[in-house]
Amino acid sequence: MAQQHHEMTAGETLSVYLQDQATDFLRSLRLHRESSTDAHGAEESLEAARALRRASRRVGATLHTFRPLLDPEWTESLRPELAWLSGTLAREHAYAVRLERLLGALHRLSSPPPPAPSAPLPGPSTPPLRGGHLPPAHPAPGTGRWTGSTPGAPLPAATPDSSTAVGRRSAGRLGSPLVERSRELGEGWAQPPVEGADTAKPRQGALPAQGPAKKPTGPLAIGAAKAAALLERQLTLARTRAHSAALQAFGSSRFHAVADNVAVLASEVPLHATADADLKPLAATAEQHLTEAVTDLPLIRAGHPYNAEALVHGLAADTAPEAQDAPWLKVRSLLRLHRYAQEVLLGETPLDPRILQAGQALDLHREAADAAAAAASAARTPRIAPATAYALGVLHADQRHEVEAARFAFQRAWLREAVTAP
Repeated sequence: MAQQHHEMTAGETLSVYLQDQATDFLRSLRLHRESSTDAHGAEESLEAARALRRASRRVGATLHTFRPLLDPEWTESLRPELAWLSGTLAREHAYAVRLERLLGALHRLSSPPPPAPSAPLPGPSTPPLRGGHLPPAHPAPGTGRWTGSTPGAPLPAATPDSSTAVGRRSAGRLGSPLVERSRELGEGWAQPPVEGADTAKPRQGALPAQGPAKKPTGPLAIGAAKAAALLERQLTLARTRAHSAALQAFGSSRFHAVADNVAVLASEVPLHATADADLKPLAATAEQHLTEAVTDLPLIRAGHPYNAEALVHGLAADTAPEAQDAPWLKVRSLLRLHRYAQEVLLGETPLDPRILQAGQALDLHREAADAAAAAASAARTPRIAPATAYALGVLHADQRHEVEAARFAFQRAWLREAVTAP
């Protein structure tokens, strides 16, 4: 007798997802405790900490979105603790990524630009003969006079003024680096990623991979070298403090209480009496909050590859984060809530790739904004050389341009999602 397919209720679906995430949390915690002290063990410890942070973030977001279906007292007591743990574990990784990003930008800005392709000089389109000579001259029709050069005459040498003018015309056609960066991030959003595809070659329109990049090498200018040393000293110190804070958190009674609650969650989810309600209205509420937050964004201005909106408050005296970044960071948080709610509903079904692309664009937005803030903070260091301050100012402007490029990429992904949505 064939078994009938049992369709899970809302409470069972929510319980399965939370138990899976709690199991990942406990597995990552065990790997973190069992990692050795050598270089390989340190890498395993960092990977385990990242997995622990991902599980904490998903459990906390699920408790927030579907809290009417769970025990209210237990949910409100665990959710802030998971946010504390996720934020504590994220700082060390954030400082490392920030330093790598800033040092790579300094080397990129210090390297000479690639030579621009020379524009053809005005004149006949006939190619020159072998040896650099012009083709034989011919008499102009109706005049009897010869035009051009004599047979075998060498090409005239280009003057510095003419080559400079040609280079300026070529640079004007090529466009600014921000335009090229924006087009790189924003083009080709229609192609979804393929599961199990070869990732060695980047797909057209895909965002750059977030894996560990190679350490930049090469000489730096005197101001850029001092700026790199200052940033490395400040961010390495901040990363060391974040690492010490993470180690203290792992040994605190607060963390052990969180681990105990997650262990209970892995075996039994404390559901509310109304847990048989539908999950879709709660997920639709999270999507509605995201849509309302996106409506407040200046997507029309972000649709232009270059508008310098991110440099409006570049010389503000306030040392707080950029006020214009707050709406984008809010959308990033709401997009994560929406994505995790879709994971609960869809289960093993892959998510919409455009949601993932929009999330990657906002991740780049936050990284660039934090890197610009770090460059501005380093520029406020007392008694630094003018060349160092100038290099940090150029670095700050470069990262704010990256912020604009990420906004452009998000705008392309989000509007294409809105158009193709049923």
